[in-house]
Amino acid sequence: MNPDVSSTASPESPAAPPAAPLRLAVIGAGPVGLALALQARRALPQARITVHDALPPEHDVSRDARTLALAQGSVLDLRRLGLWDGVIAAQAEPIRAVHVSQQQPALLDLLPLPGRGRFGEPEVLIRAEHEGLSQLGAVIAYGHLVAPMRAAWLAACAEEPQRLSARWGTKVAGVVTRGHEVEIDAGVTEAHDVAVIAEGGVFADQARKGVHHDYRQSAWVGTVDLEGAEAGTAYERFTPQGPLALLPLPPRDGRQRAALVWCVPTDDDPVKDLDDRQRLLVLADQLPRRVGRLTGIGPLKCFPLGLNAERSLVQGRTVRIGNAAQTLHPVAGQGLNLGLRDAHELLGALAGVTDPAADMDRALARAAWRRAPDRWTLIATTDFLARSFTWNAPGLSTVRGVGLALLDRLGPLKSQVARRMMFGSR
Repeated sequence: MNPDVSSTASPESPAAPPAAPLRLAVIGAGPVGLALALQARRALPQARITVHDALPPEHDVSRDARTLALAQGSVLDLRRLGLWDGVIAAQAEPIRAVHVSQQQPALLDLLPLPGRGRFGEPEVLIRAEHEGLSQLGAVIAYGHLVAPMRAAWLAACAEEPQRLSARWGTKVAGVVTRGHEVEIDAGVTEAHDVAVIAEGGVFADQARKGVHHDYRQSAWVGTVDLEGAEAGTAYERFTPQGPLALLPLPPRDGRQRAALVWCVPTDDDPVKDLDDRQRLLVLADQLPRRVGRLTGIGPLKCFPLGLNAERSLVQGRTVRIGNAAQTLHPVAGQGLNLGLRDAHELLGALAGVTDPAADMDRALARAAWRRAPDRWTLIATTDFLARSFTWNAPGLSTVRGVGLALLDRLGPLKSQVARRMMFGSR
């Protein structure tokens, strides 16, 4: 006789309850934090996302005139979010060429640099058209970028209030990992699966991180007016005192303008005691002729420069990105772009999390591992360049100048360097 199957079979196990949706807290509503939140809204349609920022909701961030240099990879990220074309692009100035040169030491007068003649200055010129692109990046005021991003996040919160929120006007007092959760103290303590700190500040105001170095250099930043400059060209000039950069800005009242970043030794500052006329004369002497004529200079602000970097992006259930993870010397102009790539990689890791309690630690470790080559390559490069201006080794500037001249002659290598600066390691 056949056995009674129903009496001998094990009862069917009940289905496991679905994992709770991911709870993501973003601390800092600057360009890096907002880029992460806006991307996460699309890529993580079930996630609950809260953005914290100490600025009150009525603060008009659009008036913040600090200059941001966006690599083309960052522009494409913003375009994919539907943010770039329109208001933001209209207020940005495309970078169509980058010219890097060195103020020539006397010893280089004796060397026939490749393609420059006996007395040619060492230089590298990268043009977007030679890379098959319309632009290499763009320059925009901080407020002109962040204000539309804040507006986009608030609009998203209004559309999906059940899972998206903006906590403006309350500073986060503490972030503590407890088991599989992280607690955010912003007046009221809330638990999340992961907290992303994207609020970094400037070098002088930061707590010391694992990798720290004070370059004893200061950056004087502001704007200058020009005549006869090639439109859309960014200039980087290596001088004996430090790097000097001009970034193209949108014209105003028919005048060509550029953002100025002028790096000098802090202990022997040649800029602070000069008046505007004297500063223009010194700049005209240090910059290459192709910049054109400097006709005016705005007020300058001074900031100490240094390296301050976490050894890892991840600590427990807390992730640091952007300036919260690494503050770099501006010699390469890549700090913001590195932060946006941090956000992009982190988002890719979070998209693979199906059960936050079980999967999150592995996902965060994977994100930190994948970001390491890009982070440390750029950290090491900018650190080397920044320190090189403080070394007194004979012939060092000569070696740097010859390297620039050779790079300009090596087309494939120059293109590879250009692509790395535009897109990083993705």
